[in-house]
Amino acid sequence: MPLPAWLAQAAATRPAHPALETCAGILTYADLLDRADRAAGALAARGVGPGDRVALLLGPGEAWVVAFHACLRLGAVALPVDVRLGPAERAAQTTTATVVLEALPEGGGEPRAADLRDTHDPAAVAAVVHTSGSTGAPRPVELTYGNFAASARGSAAVVGAAPTDRWLSTLPLSHVGGLSIVVRSAIGASTAVVRERFDAEATARELSGGGVTLVSLVPTMLARLLDAGLEHAPGLRCALVGGGPLPPAVGDRALAAGLPVAQTYGLTEACSQVTTSEIGDPGTAGRPLPGTAVELAEDGEIIVAGPTVAPGALERDGRLHTGDLGHLDAEGRLTVTGRRADTIVSGGDNVAPAEVEAVLEAHPAVAEAAVHGRRDAEWGEAVVATVVLRPGQTATERELRDHVRGRLAAFKAPKAVVFAASLPRTPSGKLRRDVLD
Repeated sequence: MPLPAWLAQAAATRPAHPALETCAGILTYADLLDRADRAAGALAARGVGPGDRVALLLGPGEAWVVAFHACLRLGAVALPVDVRLGPAERAAQTTTATVVLEALPEGGGEPRAADLRDTHDPAAVAAVVHTSGSTGAPRPVELTYGNFAASARGSAAVVGAAPTDRWLSTLPLSHVGGLSIVVRSAIGASTAVVRERFDAEATARELSGGGVTLVSLVPTMLARLLDAGLEHAPGLRCALVGGGPLPPAVGDRALAAGLPVAQTYGLTEACSQVTTSEIGDPGTAGRPLPGTAVELAEDGEIIVAGPTVAPGALERDGRLHTGDLGHLDAEGRLTVTGRRADTIVSGGDNVAPAEVEAVLEAHPAVAEAAVHGRRDAEWGEAVVATVVLRPGQTATERELRDHVRGRLAAFKAPKAVVFAASLPRTPSGKLRRDVLD
C-alpha cells in the first residue's frame, strides 16, 4: 500500500503548527511545504527526477531540512553528506549523485503538480545514509520509505508520540540518528528542533527551559550535560541515548539527576532503533521494537529481522547480521557487549572492551575510557586502555589497573594505561577504537 507523502499530509492537517525550529527561526508546516516545493521545482529545472541521487552537502539547519523534503517531494533520493569531511571523503560519498547541493536550490520555476509526490512507494529508496565509520570506511545504506515508516511506528510505541512533541537534535543530520528526528517529526506532524552542533552548556539550558519533550544523545553527550550541571528538565519525556553502550556510571548519574533516560541500540542498516529500554530503566538496551525480532548467534552476534532493516543489508537468510555482540536476559532485554571484530584475545582469553571501559568509567577520576588490543609477543594481544581524566582529578596507571582487577577477572585488566586529553570519535560521537595505538 502506498504511504501518504508525509510533509504534504502534515501541512494539510496542521498547516500553522511549527514543523521546524532552527537558529534561523521557525517554519510552520505550510511554510516548510511551500519552501520544499519551490526547491523541488529548482531541482527539477536542473534535471533531477525520480530515483536520482541528490547529495546534501549542507550544514544542519533550515536549508538542509528544506532540501531533504524537496528530494522526497520529487521522488529523488536524498544523500546526506557530513560537511566536516575532507575533500577526498566527500568525493567518495558523492560519486553516485546527480547533483551536489552546497546551497538551497532556488529559481527555475515551479514543478507541475504531477511532478510532486502525494504518496510514497514503501519499497522505494528515500535516502542513502552512510554508516558512522567507527570500524572502517563509512558504507552507504539504502533506506526505503517503508524502513522509515516502520522505524517511526516502533519508536513511537516505546517512547510515545504526541502532536505537541518538540524533539531536539544536536546530532549530525547526515547520520541516521539525526535524520530520523526530522523524518519522525514530519510523520507525526510534530516539531523538530535542529541545532547546528552540540554545546553542553547551551543544550543543558535548553532542556532546563522545559520546552523540549524528546532529545537524542550519545553517551558522551549525556555525560557532558551532567558535567555542565543539568539536574532538571521539566517537560522532557525521554532522553534517548544510543550510538554505543551507556556506561552504568553515566546512567546512574542521569537517574540521580531525575532525567528520564532510555538506552537504545540501533544501527544505520536498521534505520536507527532496534531495541529500546523502558524510560527510567537504562541498565540494558531494552527489548526489540514492535515488529522487530532480535536473536543471538552461537557466538553472541546480534541478528535482526523486521521491516526497519534495509533490503540491501539482508543476508541470504533474510536477516541482518550486525557484527555486534550481546546477550539477552530472561525478560528479553538486550545488553550490547561490543563488536565481534573488537574482541581482544589475550593469552587465549576473550576480553570485551566495552566491559572494561564501563569499569574504568566507574572510577571517580575517569571521564572517558577506550580499550583496545595491542600486539604482544607474550599474550598475542595485550589489553590497553586510553583514559581521559575529569578536570582537576588525578589517577595513576597502577591505581586504575587495580581498580579493574578488583571488579573483573585479572586477565581483563589493562596491561597498560595511557592518558589522553580526548578520545578519537566519529562526527556522530562513536568511538574510533580502530585508530587507537
